[in-house]
Amino acid sequence: MTLARQLEPEVMDTPEEAREYDEMDHSSVNQAFVADMLSSDFVVGDVLDLGTGTARIPIELCRRCEDCRVMAVDLSAYMLDLAMYNLEVAGLTHRIELQQIDSKDMPFADNMFDTVMSNSIIHHIADPSSVFYEAIRVTKPGGRLFFRDLARPTDQDELRRLVDLYAGSESDHARQLFEQSLHAALTVGEVRALLAPLGYAAATVQMTSDRHWTWTAVRE
Repeated sequence: MTLARQLEPEVMDTPEEAREYDEMDHSSVNQAFVADMLSSDFVVGDVLDLGTGTARIPIELCRRCEDCRVMAVDLSAYMLDLAMYNLEVAGLTHRIELQQIDSKDMPFADNMFDTVMSNSIIHHIADPSSVFYEAIRVTKPGGRLFFRDLARPTDQDELRRLVDLYAGSESDHARQLFEQSLHAALTVGEVRALLAPLGYAAATVQMTSDRHWTWTAVRE
């Protein structure tokens, strides 16, 4: 029997949760995200990062792409406080702007960004179709969309294996957060079903690790 989706809170709403998230080692995942995006016909220019968290991915992107400028948005004020600290340490406050914005309903104009990227926001959203719609709306025609998130395991045994493998050395609370995120994640089939009415073929969504799906597409 397929593991049922169990939603988790949309926003990490305490300073303790934000700090513990930032202290977890996501470096290899973040580096892979940026490397994969840059190798996928990436469109250099104005980039929007949805659900930026503490801005680790925009920082990694700007270190590798000198001509990128990033608007990084998140709904959590506590995450953005830590993000500003990280930008100051990295010396990138002049290239990365932070805003507290709901990715389901953004104030940006149509066709505003060359690339829209997002890592691990979708599993936080009860109905992710609104995020996909907004991301497409604000991307320029010919621009790039690059989303990656956790994929929900097929059963409880697989979930436990992934938690042990990737969070085995973390704190009990961090392990619990990762388990909850896996429970809240979508399957590849569910993501494809959400994107099909928006005009994107099933082939644009693929499993790209044992725990991640990736959607990469060009805005028509």
